[in-house]
Amino acid sequence: MQSAPFQSLDDNGLPPSPDEVVDKLRELVSETYLGHDTAALHIRAMALIGRLKALNRAANTATRIRKEATAAARQDMDQSHLGLQNLLYEKRHLEREIEKCRQFASIYQDVPLYTLDEFKSLAPQEAHTEDVLSDEHQLMLNRLSFELAERQRLDLRKKELVQQKDELLKESKSKLATMDSVKTQIDVLMKTASEIQKKVDELVLPISTLPTSNTPV
Repeated sequence: MQSAPFQSLDDNGLPPSPDEVVDKLRELVSETYLGHDTAALHIRAMALIGRLKALNRAANTATRIRKEATAAARQDMDQSHLGLQNLLYEKRHLEREIEKCRQFASIYQDVPLYTLDEFKSLAPQEAHTEDVLSDEHQLMLNRLSFELAERQRLDLRKKELVQQKDELLKESKSKLATMDSVKTQIDVLMKTASEIQKKVDELVLPISTLPTSNTPV
């Protein structure tokens, strides 16, 4: 007697439960089949055991797939965490720079500005032409304008970093939830595989001791 092919994996990627097959095997060693042909019972038992082994292989395969998925999810999460750490480092650096800018004195003469050399190195060329450099008033206005633009740029960058951090945190939480779900499924699969193996071990000995010919009751 050929056993029916086992069902495909369910929505969670788990193989069918072996309970139905185990129940059929138990029936074979019950009093119900005492008067049946032992050869036919042996063939049916072997077919059911083969089905149990197939379910066990399917459980092992599903476990391996879940382990690979867990490793991939962990790697993605580690990369996201590293990216988040880099962003947090840059955010802290920018916050310190912003705080320095905010602590500038309100009177422009007391405001710490980029040095003249830094201004000429960082500011656009049109902000420090020869004409501007020869005009102290215009030079100071340009330096103050450049300082304001830098503060605004740093504030904008901070907002971008905060947004990126929130997105990475959300992504990390999502991947962590996925990994926890996969781990739970792996635990279920490993428990199922262990139960199947135990049931196979318990049933193989009683079936193997069945006589090979009809035995009167």
